[in-house]
Amino acid sequence: MRFLIILAPMMAALAAFAGCNTHLNTAKTMNNGLNAAAAPELTGTNTKTDTATFGTGCFWCTEAVFQELEGVLKVTSGYSGGHVANPTYEQVCEKNTGHAEVVQVVYDPSKISFDELLEVFWQTHDPTTLNRQGNDVGPQYRSVIFYHSAEQKQKAEKYKAELDKSGAFANPIVTAVEPFKNFYAAENYHQNYYNNNGSAPYCYYVIRPKLEKFEKVFKNKIRH
Repeated sequence: MRFLIILAPMMAALAAFAGCNTHLNTAKTMNNGLNAAAAPELTGTNTKTDTATFGTGCFWCTEAVFQELEGVLKVTSGYSGGHVANPTYEQVCEKNTGHAEVVQVVYDPSKISFDELLEVFWQTHDPTTLNRQGNDVGPQYRSVIFYHSAEQKQKAEKYKAELDKSGAFANPIVTAVEPFKNFYAAENYHQNYYNNNGSAPYCYYVIRPKLEKFEKVFKNKIRH
């Protein structure tokens, strides 16, 4: 696994961006019903795929980042890690379902590896703040990797330990590495959110600057 320790200053800059303040009424109002292009949907080909599930705060931001990557076939915003079946956004916002806002990423491992997805994960949010990303506070915004295999667990834990040892962050990493046990897709208006609402103030002033910085760091991994 490659650890991009030399990118620590960039990581700190990316992590400084505030997360999204996901209020239900704002979300519904901002969604304008457009269907802009996102990561390509899976087709009936024989492409071998794998799945990763990450929580980095608000799933609007997380989804927009992972949709940019070459080799990512589908990104779905949703809820994972809790005890309530088929939760609604309102229930998750009440902070007692145990769920985190996450994205489930289906990818082609021949084009992008889990190691590379981990690089993106660590470098596009602040993994040192417990149950918080920027102005978003609560357990649903926790930093978490839900591993789907023993190999994913080993890589996530090793990468976390290496980053802590390197001093890439001023504070200890609090990211949880937990076994995947459930995933519930979020409501339709949360899906493909940035692409559908790019001109809305939140997307324009919060997500767009984050994507611009992300694209500079990961320019060789961006979909063309």
